[in-house]
Amino acid sequence: MRLFVEVGISQLPKWGEELCGDDVAICRRHDALIAIVSDGLGSGVKANILATLTTRIAASMLREGAQLEDVVDTIGGTLPICKARGIAYSTFTIIEIHTDGSSYFARFDNPEVFFFKGKKLVPLEAVPRTIAGKTIYEGTFKVKDGDTVVAVTDGIIHSGIGGDLPLGWRWPDVATFLERCQESVTDAQGLAERVTRASKGYYRGRPGDDATVVVMKTRPIRIVTIAAGPPRNPGDDAAFARAIVEAEGKKVICGGTTAKIIGRELGRQVSVDLADLNPSVPPTGYMPGFDLVTEGIITLSTALERINDFNGRERPWRPERRSSKPSGEDGATRLARLLMEGDEINFLVGLAINPAHQNPRLSFNLSLKRQVVSEMAGILERLGKIVNVKYF
Repeated sequence: MRLFVEVGISQLPKWGEELCGDDVAICRRHDALIAIVSDGLGSGVKANILATLTTRIAASMLREGAQLEDVVDTIGGTLPICKARGIAYSTFTIIEIHTDGSSYFARFDNPEVFFFKGKKLVPLEAVPRTIAGKTIYEGTFKVKDGDTVVAVTDGIIHSGIGGDLPLGWRWPDVATFLERCQESVTDAQGLAERVTRASKGYYRGRPGDDATVVVMKTRPIRIVTIAAGPPRNPGDDAAFARAIVEAEGKKVICGGTTAKIIGRELGRQVSVDLADLNPSVPPTGYMPGFDLVTEGIITLSTALERINDFNGRERPWRPERRSSKPSGEDGATRLARLLMEGDEINFLVGLAINPAHQNPRLSFNLSLKRQVVSEMAGILERLGKIVNVKYF
């Protein structure tokens, strides 16, 4: 079973500062997620620059397969030197979780990583290693469906120090809090926000340090595959139909001609569904074995608008518990919902040209299906999804 890592991030800037002096970078490969958390020296703009340099350097190098030694060397040689203290300093925590569950962490001067097997806290064994004069603690572990990994900066551990909590919100206390939250908070973003709300409360609303929480929750990957447009070469129709029918997860067909081709190759009939009509979006269809069948470019373009609407919300998208055919939702909204709830999105795009879409009086978005898919793929990738596009 392939796993997907849902990520939640919540931060508090030090009181009086506009920018948080911590930074987080998340990069996804097809086989893994890498999260880097850094705490820059001091607070405010300078600390944010140090932390951001650290996370961006580490993310770009690790994405290309660089070794930790090279990453640490590069960070040390790149960061500017603090004139007052004579050091170029930022902490970091690196967590890498693969789709098969094998995982790795490395941390320098950041609090220990929290790891929950289900709802139970499990200690992670950390082995010290000296790299470029710095003591790095690293280790490996294995995650399964339903596990949670949490990384924090020391602003969380220092919550309330000298005030409500004279010794701060110590690591074991944060662990107990996280363990209790496992019962009531099921999503990564909600858990991250719960921790920073508690931290801000202990600070009496005036955080004495930058504080960051990154929550990673594992679950089975949700895959959505969309076939859009007939292949350029009719000889590829059989391979095109086979690609969509053999795909894992939910399957969507966009386009009447596309549905006819796939139906012909599979020996299945397409029927039109007039239950949920919208004057601006063509009706949907039904074909056995598929989760959604829609019209083509108009529905795709409208779904892109819906995704842009979702993307503009302050809070991240959260899946709603709905039936496979939500009453009252048009095909574009249903398509957008499937895409937003998916983790890995696979587009199978046929490049045959529909003469009707080359009408110069039509808008640009309606003229180029490939452009719509490309824009949609870019937005979905920025939202942290794995996106693959294959052309026929």
